[in-house]
Amino acid sequence: VQLQASGGGLVQAGGSLRLSCAASVRTFSNYNMGWFRQAPGKERECVAAIRRLGGNPFYSESVKGRFTISKDNAKATVNLQMNSLKPEDTAVYYCAAGNLDPYYLLRRGYDYWGQGTLVTVSS
Repeated sequence: VQLQASGGGLVQAGGSLRLSCAASVRTFSNYNMGWFRQAPGKERECVAAIRRLGGNPFYSESVKGRFTISKDNAKATVNLQMNSLKPEDTAVYYCAAGNLDPYYLLRRGYDYWGQGTLVTVSS
C-alpha cells in the first residue's frame, strides 16, 4: 500500500485547507484510515479516523467541530477538510492506513503511512 498526501500549505488563522490522500491499493475498503499530525517537539497524534466497518468518524477534542474526514472507497482517497484553522494546528500531517481495528486511534493500528504534508497556520 502506498499513500500520497497533498494539500498542505500556509494559511492565516481562521482559514481553511483540504488535505487529500490517495492510496494505491485494490482493497481500499478493507482499511481504517487516519489522519495524524506531529508538531515540533510533540508526539504524533491522531486527529481524525474513519473505520473500514463504518460508524461515526473519530475526532480529537482539539479539532472536533472544525475538521471533517471523508473516505471514498471507489476513488481510494481519504480527505481532511480543515476549517477555522488555528496556529496550534501547525504540524506535519500524515495519512495512514491499517486494519487493526482495536487500535484504529493509535499509531500501532496503522501499517502504512504517507510522506506527510506541512500545514502552517499564521496568527
